[in-house]
Amino acid sequence: MEQVLDIYEQAYDKKRPVICFDERPCQLLSDVLIPIPMKPGRVERQDYHYERHGTCAVLMAVEPLAGRRIVEVSRQKTKKDYAKFMKNLAACYPLADKIVLVQDNLNTHNPSSFYEIFEAKEAFTLSQRFEMVYTPKKASWLNMAEIELSALSKQCLDRRIAKIQAMKSQIKAWAKRRNRFKIKIRWNFTKDKARDKLNLFYNDIIN
Repeated sequence: MEQVLDIYEQAYDKKRPVICFDERPCQLLSDVLIPIPMKPGRVERQDYHYERHGTCAVLMAVEPLAGRRIVEVSRQKTKKDYAKFMKNLAACYPLADKIVLVQDNLNTHNPSSFYEIFEAKEAFTLSQRFEMVYTPKKASWLNMAEIELSALSKQCLDRRIAKIQAMKSQIKAWAKRRNRFKIKIRWNFTKDKARDKLNLFYNDIIN
Protein backbone atom coordinates (compact mmCIF):
# COMPACT_ATOMS: atom_id res chain seq x y z
CA MET A 1 0.00 0.00 0.00
CA GLU A 2 2.72 2.46 0.95
CA GLN A 3 4.50 1.84 -2.33
CA VAL A 4 1.38 2.86 -4.26
CA LEU A 5 0.75 5.87 -2.02
CA ASP A 6 4.36 7.01 -2.36
CA ILE A 7 4.02 6.92 -6.15
CA TYR A 8 0.87 9.04 -5.94
CA GLU A 9 2.74 11.64 -3.87
CA GLN A 10 5.46 12.14 -6.50
CA ALA A 11 5.48 15.31 -8.61
CA TYR A 12 4.49 15.10 -12.25
CA ASP A 13 7.30 13.83 -14.45
CA LYS A 14 6.66 13.46 -18.17
CA LYS A 15 9.64 11.11 -18.39
CA ARG A 16 8.03 8.80 -15.80
CA PRO A 17 4.27 9.21 -16.20
CA VAL A 18 2.12 7.44 -13.61
CA ILE A 19 -0.69 5.51 -15.30
CA CYS A 20 -3.45 3.63 -13.50
CA PHE A 21 -5.03 0.71 -15.34
CA ASP A 22 -8.15 -1.34 -14.71
CA GLU A 23 -10.82 -3.32 -16.54
CA ARG A 24 -14.53 -3.90 -16.10
CA PRO A 25 -17.08 -6.13 -17.84
CA CYS A 26 -20.17 -4.58 -19.42
CA GLN A 27 -23.40 -6.17 -20.56
CA LEU A 28 -24.81 -5.32 -23.98
CA LEU A 29 -28.52 -4.70 -23.45
CA SER A 30 -31.47 -3.51 -25.51
CA ASP A 31 -35.02 -2.55 -24.59
CA VAL A 32 -37.88 -4.99 -25.09
CA LEU A 33 -40.40 -2.16 -24.98
CA ILE A 34 -39.64 1.27 -26.42
CA PRO A 35 -39.05 3.78 -23.58
CA ILE A 36 -41.54 6.61 -23.16
CA PRO A 37 -39.70 9.90 -23.85
CA MET A 38 -39.51 12.63 -21.23
CA LYS A 39 -42.08 15.39 -21.26
CA PRO A 40 -42.33 18.68 -19.38
CA GLY A 41 -42.65 17.73 -15.72
CA ARG A 42 -42.13 14.01 -16.37
CA VAL A 43 -38.93 11.99 -16.65
CA GLU A 44 -38.31 9.33 -19.27
CA ARG A 45 -39.88 6.01 -18.35
CA GLN A 46 -38.17 2.71 -19.10
CA ASP A 47 -39.57 -0.79 -18.67
CA TYR A 48 -37.53 -3.16 -16.51
CA HIS A 49 -37.54 -5.87 -19.20
CA TYR A 50 -34.45 -5.99 -21.39
CA GLU A 51 -32.79 -8.25 -23.93
CA ARG A 52 -29.20 -9.37 -23.42
CA HIS A 53 -26.74 -9.37 -26.34
CA GLY A 54 -23.64 -10.72 -24.63
CA THR A 55 -20.86 -8.89 -22.85
CA CYS A 56 -17.76 -6.84 -23.56
CA ALA A 57 -14.87 -5.45 -21.54
CA VAL A 58 -13.78 -1.86 -20.97
CA LEU A 59 -10.02 -1.37 -20.58
CA MET A 60 -9.18 1.92 -18.88
CA ALA A 61 -5.84 3.69 -18.44
CA VAL A 62 -5.81 7.10 -16.77
CA GLU A 63 -2.95 9.49 -16.06
CA PRO A 64 -4.31 11.33 -13.00
CA LEU A 65 -1.87 14.26 -12.94
CA ALA A 66 -2.23 15.03 -16.66
CA GLY A 67 -5.96 14.51 -16.97
CA ARG A 68 -5.52 12.01 -19.77
CA ARG A 69 -7.28 8.71 -20.28
CA ILE A 70 -7.01 5.98 -22.93
CA VAL A 71 -10.01 3.67 -23.19
CA GLU A 72 -10.72 0.68 -25.39
CA VAL A 73 -13.57 -1.83 -25.64
CA SER A 74 -12.94 -5.48 -26.45
CA ARG A 75 -15.08 -8.59 -26.64
CA GLN A 76 -13.14 -10.19 -23.79
CA LYS A 77 -10.41 -9.36 -21.29
CA THR A 78 -7.83 -12.00 -22.11
CA LYS A 79 -4.03 -11.88 -22.01
CA LYS A 80 -4.14 -11.02 -25.70
CA ASP A 81 -6.44 -8.04 -25.12
CA TYR A 82 -4.25 -6.84 -22.24
CA ALA A 83 -1.04 -7.14 -24.29
CA LYS A 84 -2.48 -5.28 -27.27
CA PHE A 85 -3.79 -2.53 -25.02
CA MET A 86 -0.39 -2.12 -23.36
CA LYS A 87 1.31 -1.90 -26.73
CA ASN A 88 -1.06 0.91 -27.73
CA LEU A 89 -0.57 2.58 -24.35
CA ALA A 90 3.22 2.52 -24.69
CA ALA A 91 2.90 4.07 -28.16
CA CYS A 92 1.03 7.01 -26.59
CA TYR A 93 4.14 7.85 -24.52
CA PRO A 94 7.05 7.63 -26.99
CA LEU A 95 9.24 10.07 -25.02
CA ALA A 96 8.81 8.44 -21.62
CA ASP A 97 11.84 6.69 -20.14
CA LYS A 98 9.58 4.43 -18.10
CA ILE A 99 5.80 4.20 -17.65
CA VAL A 100 4.88 3.59 -14.01
CA LEU A 101 1.84 1.34 -14.27
CA VAL A 102 -0.41 0.88 -11.24
CA GLN A 103 -2.78 -2.06 -11.61
CA ASP A 104 -4.54 -4.93 -9.85
CA ASN A 105 -2.63 -8.14 -9.25
CA LEU A 106 -4.43 -10.35 -11.77
CA ASN A 107 -2.85 -13.25 -13.63
CA THR A 108 -3.10 -11.40 -16.97
CA HIS A 109 -1.47 -8.21 -15.66
CA ASN A 110 2.18 -9.05 -16.19
CA PRO A 111 4.77 -9.19 -19.01
CA SER A 112 4.11 -12.88 -19.61
CA SER A 113 1.00 -11.76 -21.50
CA PHE A 114 3.26 -9.97 -24.01
CA TYR A 115 5.06 -13.20 -24.83
CA GLU A 116 1.72 -14.90 -25.59
CA ILE A 117 1.14 -12.88 -28.77
CA PHE A 118 4.39 -11.06 -29.65
CA GLU A 119 7.77 -12.37 -30.70
CA ALA A 120 10.23 -12.60 -27.81
CA LYS A 121 12.25 -9.57 -28.91
CA GLU A 122 9.16 -7.35 -29.20
CA ALA A 123 7.70 -8.71 -25.96
CA PHE A 124 10.92 -7.96 -24.06
CA THR A 125 11.19 -4.45 -25.52
CA LEU A 126 7.57 -3.73 -24.57
CA SER A 127 8.06 -5.07 -21.04
CA GLN A 128 11.00 -2.68 -20.55
CA ARG A 129 8.70 0.30 -21.16
CA PHE A 130 6.83 -0.38 -17.92
CA GLU A 131 7.52 -0.35 -14.20
CA MET A 132 4.60 -2.44 -12.96
CA VAL A 133 3.27 -1.71 -9.48
CA TYR A 134 0.44 -3.75 -7.98
CA THR A 135 -2.24 -2.80 -5.48
CA PRO A 136 -2.56 -5.20 -2.51
CA LYS A 137 -5.18 -7.93 -2.59
CA LYS A 138 -8.57 -6.68 -1.40
CA ALA A 139 -7.36 -3.09 -1.83
CA SER A 140 -8.22 -2.34 -5.43
CA TRP A 141 -9.65 0.98 -4.19
CA LEU A 142 -6.04 2.18 -4.23
CA ASN A 143 -6.19 2.08 -8.03
CA MET A 144 -7.32 5.48 -9.33
CA ALA A 145 -8.56 3.85 -12.52
CA GLU A 146 -11.54 2.67 -10.47
CA ILE A 147 -12.50 6.32 -9.93
CA GLU A 148 -12.42 6.94 -13.67
CA LEU A 149 -14.44 3.78 -14.37
CA SER A 150 -17.01 5.00 -11.85
CA ALA A 151 -17.27 8.31 -13.73
CA LEU A 152 -17.68 6.38 -16.98
CA SER A 153 -20.49 4.30 -15.48
CA LYS A 154 -22.38 7.36 -14.24
CA GLN A 155 -21.86 9.61 -17.26
CA CYS A 156 -21.88 7.22 -20.21
CA LEU A 157 -22.93 3.69 -19.28
CA ASP A 158 -26.08 4.78 -17.45
CA ARG A 159 -28.27 3.53 -20.33
CA ARG A 160 -28.83 0.36 -22.29
CA ILE A 161 -26.44 -0.13 -25.19
CA ALA A 162 -27.09 -3.14 -27.39
CA LYS A 163 -24.17 -3.25 -29.84
CA ILE A 164 -20.44 -3.25 -29.19
CA GLN A 165 -19.80 -0.71 -31.96
CA ALA A 166 -22.23 1.71 -30.30
CA MET A 167 -20.48 1.05 -26.99
CA LYS A 168 -17.10 1.86 -28.54
CA SER A 169 -18.42 5.03 -30.18
CA GLN A 170 -20.05 6.42 -27.04
CA ILE A 171 -17.11 5.62 -24.77
CA LYS A 172 -14.71 7.17 -27.29
CA ALA A 173 -16.79 10.38 -27.33
CA TRP A 174 -16.90 10.42 -23.52
CA ALA A 175 -13.11 10.00 -23.23
CA LYS A 176 -12.46 12.63 -25.91
CA ARG A 177 -14.51 15.18 -23.99
CA ARG A 178 -12.80 14.38 -20.67
CA ASN A 179 -9.38 14.66 -22.32
CA ARG A 180 -10.27 17.96 -23.95
CA PHE A 181 -10.99 19.47 -20.54
CA LYS A 182 -8.00 17.61 -18.99
CA ILE A 183 -10.07 16.41 -16.06
CA LYS A 184 -7.63 15.25 -13.37
CA ILE A 185 -7.95 13.13 -10.25
CA ARG A 186 -6.88 14.64 -6.94
CA TRP A 187 -5.76 11.90 -4.55
CA ASN A 188 -5.75 12.89 -0.87
CA PHE A 189 -5.00 9.62 0.96
CA THR A 190 -1.29 9.92 1.76
CA LYS A 191 1.19 7.65 3.57
CA ASP A 192 0.90 9.79 6.70
CA LYS A 193 -2.89 9.52 6.68
CA ALA A 194 -2.64 5.76 6.14
CA ARG A 195 -0.28 5.38 9.10
CA ASP A 196 -2.64 7.37 11.29
CA LYS A 197 -5.88 5.77 10.15
CA LEU A 198 -4.53 2.22 9.99
CA ASN A 199 -2.29 2.46 13.04
CA LEU A 200 -3.76 -0.72 14.54
CA PHE A 201 -2.63 -2.78 11.56
CA TYR A 202 0.86 -1.27 11.61
CA ASN A 203 1.16 -2.33 15.26
CA ASP A 204 0.08 -5.86 14.37
CA ILE A 205 2.86 -6.04 11.77
CA ILE A 206 5.47 -4.73 14.23
CA ASN A 207 4.40 -7.17 16.92
